[in-house]
Amino acid sequence: MVHEIQKELFAMQDAKYRDFHSKLIPTVSPERIIGVRTPQLRKYAKELIKNENVQDFLDTVPHKYYDENQLHAFLISEMKDYEKCIWEINRFLPYVDNWATCDQMIPKVVKKHPVELLSQIDLWIASEETYAIRFGIKMLMDYFLGENYKKEYAFKVSQIKSQEYYVNMMIAWYFATALAKNYDEIITFIEDKTLEPWVHNKAIQKARESYRITAEQKEYLKTLKV
Repeated sequence: MVHEIQKELFAMQDAKYRDFHSKLIPTVSPERIIGVRTPQLRKYAKELIKNENVQDFLDTVPHKYYDENQLHAFLISEMKDYEKCIWEINRFLPYVDNWATCDQMIPKVVKKHPVELLSQIDLWIASEETYAIRFGIKMLMDYFLGENYKKEYAFKVSQIKSQEYYVNMMIAWYFATALAKNYDEIITFIEDKTLEPWVHNKAIQKARESYRITAEQKEYLKTLKV
């Protein structure tokens, strides 16, 4: 099964895309990138998830190629059973080695299980693994902002202290998105300077780049830079 999938991936290879994309994923060696475009990988995952032997591929970790990791993430995203989905996420996360695979793993089934998901998120953000923490923050950003927001969720994110660039970027992204969706509740975190200085300024920068933040809010945020 793994050999067949690799063969299919190389059949979809786009060399120019590979060369371009490899520059965006600095944590992955260029020779590990086949160069399959994301829409093709998503389409392939939708077909592959129906294959009775797909578990053979999911069981074969770590994968050799970045594109296999991407496919793995998209397969997890297609899963309909919550418990199996979470089990597969937890098995896969230790092998995630880049921001794209982490961020493009978007399992929709978890949205139907908010209580259980919050317990899992606590475990992820308490992890020592960069991409487990990043994934946990992203789940809070994807599913617990807007009408599902509670201050305790943002507080949890604000308390994460890390030296990892890809964790700090996600914290900034979380707060920028939270400002767009829950401005009145989130602005106090910025006013009180609860975040690390770099994260604080990056959150402001990303928020000011958002079309969902008003011009007046952007000007005020500018005054809060440290």
